[in-house]
Amino acid sequence: MISAEPLIYIMIFVAVIVLVEGVYLTVFGKSISLNSRVNRRLEMLEKGVGREQVLEQLRKEMSQHMKSRSIPLYSILAEKAQRGNIAFTPQQLIVMMVVLGAVAFVLLTVGTQATLPVRIGVSLAMGVGGIYFWVNGKAKKRMGMIEEQLPDGVELMVRSLRVGHPFSSALNIVAKEVPDPLGTEMGMIADEAAYGRDVGEALKAMAERLDMQDMRFLAVAVTIQQTSGGNLAEILDGLAKVIRARFRLFRRVRAITAEAKWSGMFLSGFPILALVGIQVLQPNYYDEVKETAVFVPAALIVCAFLAANMFVMRMLVNIKV
Repeated sequence: MISAEPLIYIMIFVAVIVLVEGVYLTVFGKSISLNSRVNRRLEMLEKGVGREQVLEQLRKEMSQHMKSRSIPLYSILAEKAQRGNIAFTPQQLIVMMVVLGAVAFVLLTVGTQATLPVRIGVSLAMGVGGIYFWVNGKAKKRMGMIEEQLPDGVELMVRSLRVGHPFSSALNIVAKEVPDPLGTEMGMIADEAAYGRDVGEALKAMAERLDMQDMRFLAVAVTIQQTSGGNLAEILDGLAKVIRARFRLFRRVRAITAEAKWSGMFLSGFPILALVGIQVLQPNYYDEVKETAVFVPAALIVCAFLAANMFVMRMLVNIKV
């Protein structure tokens, strides 16, 4: 008879991810979700919060994670949490790990017959892994949306500059017309410029925080124009075309390498899934050979080949553009 415990483990892990998302939306509101077309900065301003308070709150959310890299276990989350602009504080994320681990432990206790050490280990892995999986997904989705929105945002700046608006007004127009996440990011730049910070410096800081090459191009273009002069509208128009071309190239590379990536994932994951399946269907399958002298060396060789396969497949599809 096939054991249902692997399916229960998967269902518990999915429940952990859904619980994190539910708590996040409950605490911070639906507008913080990337599925919403609402600009969060504008929504906060419409509620009567002062511009300075909004800027302070958003800057705190965007910088808090990298300041907490010294917290044990949190260093693996800090960079991704910053890119995903997770509104949870580092302490709240750690508490969520503990809570999710406890929830997973209770569900494992009720739904499985696993021993106590196994339940403790799996629940801890689900608590930490669930938060990591959720944060990583948020970061990837947010960065993808910024990359997609940036060419349109730059072109909107170009149109604004060509009708005679100063660059600060162009930033404000992008902040009002473009939805999140780029709208709030540009709104912060506009607010910082209004309070006296150099625009080029603010754009460079945002590019470094997001680790985004196209944003670095924008910061450099604005800085050069500020120091040496020139037609900023024409410079940004050319930059928008370059960014859009790079974006199309990225999409094309992803499409070309998609089959190879899935093949690599399958070749790397299938041996592990096969081993788990054998242990579930026939737990005594390896009993006759486990005590032989070659079992451990053979197992180590298989693990080494599996690790080499993962590394080689990763290198083959990791194309730099």
